[in-house]
Amino acid sequence: MTPTRARALDAAIELLGTKGLRAMTHARVDEKAGLPKGSTSNYFRTRAALLSGVADRIAESENEALGTAFSPATPEEFVDIMCGLFDFLTRINRVRTTARLILFLEGSHDPVVREALSRGREAIVATATAALAELGAPNPREAARAVAAASEGLILHRIARHDDVDPRPTFELLLKVALAG
Repeated sequence: MTPTRARALDAAIELLGTKGLRAMTHARVDEKAGLPKGSTSNYFRTRAALLSGVADRIAESENEALGTAFSPATPEEFVDIMCGLFDFLTRINRVRTTARLILFLEGSHDPVVREALSRGREAIVATATAALAELGAPNPREAARAVAAASEGLILHRIARHDDVDPRPTFELLLKVALAG
């Protein structure tokens, strides 16, 4: 990815996560990124293309972080990693996570955005499936999908409602069920 394209996408994520969907225009992205007028349009001709690029950029960064951090040797480590990722996504990386949640709603009626989000989720599920298989889950793919769904729900509530619930009991219960079969 070119540095200019990356700057545009990072600026779009920042706008989306702090100001909402209406604030994310090509011109505002150029301004936020400190790029000459029309730069973002050169990379992303349409709003749908820009939103798809944002979804891919978010998924890429999250998958890089998840891939390097997600190799638990024990069920306890699995829960610890999930809690750490939850904290990272909802506190340190809150703006990016907020942008992703906004994209979820946009994806409900935009197939291009929906496809980009699906690619990101599939990569996360594949990583979790491998980890759960290593831990002995009889049905690791379904367990990974359940963990992903619960994580998304917890994340949504933390971001949207500022819910400060401890995710540990949820992850412990899910893992217990996943390993029992």
